[in-house]
Amino acid sequence: MIAFGLVSLAPKPAAAQGYQIDCAILLCLAGGWPASAPCARARAEFIRRITPWPVEPPLQIWRCPMRVALEMPDPVVRLYRLAGFNPEPTVSSAPGMETLHLAQAVGRGADIDVSGSAFAFIRSIDVFDAYLSQGVVGEGEHCRRWSYIRHGSYDSTGQFRWRIASPGELPPAFQGDEGFGATCPSIRTRAVFVDWEDHEGTYGSEQVNY
Repeated sequence: MIAFGLVSLAPKPAAAQGYQIDCAILLCLAGGWPASAPCARARAEFIRRITPWPVEPPLQIWRCPMRVALEMPDPVVRLYRLAGFNPEPTVSSAPGMETLHLAQAVGRGADIDVSGSAFAFIRSIDVFDAYLSQGVVGEGEHCRRWSYIRHGSYDSTGQFRWRIASPGELPPAFQGDEGFGATCPSIRTRAVFVDWEDHEGTYGSEQVNY
């Protein structure tokens, strides 16, 4: 099991929530959300950000100071290489721990190129802010349909962008659109959906209905 130790998470929880939580989200997402207290907090924040309102980017790379400490670094060499870490420790923080540094994130995107296959787990994140309504009106002769869907995704610089999407673009794991555009069953769905793949390609998703 991969174990993560995130610098200053315990001593200063308020400050950590301000920036280091995004370092935790980055690493825990890449590693498939391993079972640990830091990753549980990271996943909770990842989901909280898509809970209305407003709907935020679940991973905010630009807020990460890109400094973490990893326990037992040898088994996770591949993981921190994928995350852009310098594999050689520059500072020793404690016996059995290594502090590894990334370049500082700048602006609203990562300061490294995340277009390569190693960073596919970042670009795999999709957020759908969806409202679907369908039902028969009048004497049963007319089916009224209405939808408003925003799709949020990350580009090759790590920036998060919204665009308008169609119901047909909703992922198969999305629940609440069954029969939309077909025989007009009554549908009223308001939800935010996020899905992703970790660095090994394992799929995951969460949906928040409201």
